Amino acid sequence: MLVYEPQTSDLSDWAQPLIHFENVGLRYGMGPEILRDLTFDVPKGSFQFLTGPSGAGKTTLLRLLFMSLQPTRGLIRSFGRDITRIPRAELPMLRRRVGIVFQDFRLLEHLTTYENVALPLRVRGKEEQSYKQDVIELLKWVGLGERINVLPPVLSGGEKQRVAIARALIDRPEILLADEPTGNVDPPMARRLLSLFLELNRLGTAVIIATHDLALMDQVDARRMILTDGRLDIYE
Repeated sequence: MLVYEPQTSDLSDWAQPLIHFENVGLRYGMGPEILRDLTFDVPKGSFQFLTGPSGAGKTTLLRLLFMSLQPTRGLIRSFGRDITRIPRAELPMLRRRVGIVFQDFRLLEHLTTYENVALPLRVRGKEEQSYKQDVIELLKWVGLGERINVLPPVLSGGEKQRVAIARALIDRPEILLADEPTGNVDPPMARRLLSLFLELNRLGTAVIIATHDLALMDQVDARRMILTDGRLDIYE
């Protein structure tokens, strides 16, 4: 069983939300605002769905949460820090506290399942002996213990999705962002993935799932953040 380990040793930090948005707006260039007046918190250990019609800005909002975009206006405080004031060189360290599962998986096809999951740790310069067993155990946890040495082209859509999830989890993030994680799988696999996210949440990670799947959302009594025309409504 994986054990969640917070990335911070400052216990007072737990009294604050992981991420705070206040009157956030975003536009590209001189165009209209894509996101407008977003104000919300992401509490520690929370579970929420992000939904809304296509083109509403869900993926853009996930990018703001991941700190790969800067807001045009307003305040975003991530892990207690104003992201507009953080030196660019320090952002990668903060992003390590956030795992993200992209809709298109973004697996490297010449790397095995094991190598794709281990890649974030290899990039950080960690020695394989320090993480090999963790990667193997995590792959067993997501049901891929027998697919460790398989290349992505051989994997099914559901298996690729679980590899992407395992890669997002290997650095033990405090937040997991998942962009349409069940969009390419059948209903039984969608339920299995949802169970995986719920178990991860029980271990302490805050989870935000962007989805159009109303049937999936109906299976969990969780907060819903509905994005429409760039504005956010929240239902607890």
